[in-house]
Amino acid sequence: MAEAAVTGSKPDRVAILNDPRWRSIIFQVVALVLVITIGWYLVTNTQANMEKRNIGFGLDFLSIPAGFDIIQTLIPYTSSSSYSQAFFVSLINTLLVAIVGIFFATILGFIAGVARLSSNWLIKNLAAVYVEVFRNVPLLLQIFFWYHAVLKTLPGPRQSLSMLEIFFLNNRGVYLPGPQPQGSFWIICALLVGAVITMVVWKKREDRRQELTGERRDLFGIGLGLILVLPMVAFVVIWQVAGTPLTWDIPTLRGFNFGGGIEILPELLSLVIALSVYTGAFIAENVRSGIQAVSRGQTEAAFALGIRPGPTMRLIIIPQALRVIIPPLTSQYLNLTKNSSLAVAIAYPDLVAVFMGTTLNQTGRAVEIVGITMGIYLLLSLLTSVIMNWYNARVALVER
Repeated sequence: MAEAAVTGSKPDRVAILNDPRWRSIIFQVVALVLVITIGWYLVTNTQANMEKRNIGFGLDFLSIPAGFDIIQTLIPYTSSSSYSQAFFVSLINTLLVAIVGIFFATILGFIAGVARLSSNWLIKNLAAVYVEVFRNVPLLLQIFFWYHAVLKTLPGPRQSLSMLEIFFLNNRGVYLPGPQPQGSFWIICALLVGAVITMVVWKKREDRRQELTGERRDLFGIGLGLILVLPMVAFVVIWQVAGTPLTWDIPTLRGFNFGGGIEILPELLSLVIALSVYTGAFIAENVRSGIQAVSRGQTEAAFALGIRPGPTMRLIIIPQALRVIIPPLTSQYLNLTKNSSLAVAIAYPDLVAVFMGTTLNQTGRAVEIVGITMGIYLLLSLLTSVIMNWYNARVALVER
């Protein structure tokens, strides 16, 4: 009987190992144990080495005055501010580059991707040259090109290139008029927000009506008029009744540089241009492949119904192509955000240059600073993925 029990247990063990569910559980447990063991070894080893060298660990250094200036600060900051304030300044600078770069790269990529499928020989080949050139030149070289070979060769402030005497371009950056909202400007902002919300609600109602009746009304002209005309009319009325609700601070030459208005540093401008142009070339190929993935019969059916090429692309082809475009587009957004760390090569004050550079050199807290920086980039990547996955689910085809 004992022999039978033994022989009976062996097939049970074999059956468990052959069961994919149990096998996956065993592998996951083994992998988890290995990760915990390696992590524990790294933590304890690092702690022991730091104790031998009398290196402290903690975040108390964040409250110490930084003692250095930052050339671009979108929030209040002085040299007497703390390291934590310097961290937030550099983080905002990184977010600025990432958001602006994603915006322009998307526009440029979609234009180039559609142009590559154009029937016009010149447009198609110009788009192809753009994609092949900028996609195959290292990004760091492109950043150096825009910074050293283009922007730094511009004339000085006294010989600035100007437009209408309110826009100025020189080797120290771009200077634009700065808006100065007055007390009644909030009314125009409220009307603009209300117009946008109204158009969003109206569009959703029109989409539901189209699903029920098959009829569609083009709201583009109405929405553009509502969003633009209503605030403009309110601006004129407020101007006549209570004075201008918005003034402009025009940059003027003061000594050796311009003062007033909005200053865009050459470091920021060259970085945004390089990231947008480089990433836009990859997005263009994603857009082209997504459009080509849509059946040719969709275009032929639209033309047979008398729909023009422009509305066909905008209303029929692009919505279907987005299902193919968005997943690789997410990867390009993540790459652009991480590639912004190359800003340290031209001294743009981003997270890597300020926090992992100057702050680390002054405090010596390598473990804490490197860990925080890695966590921030991980958080930005996960947040971008969540947003894009949410949008991907919205544009996906719904099974009926």
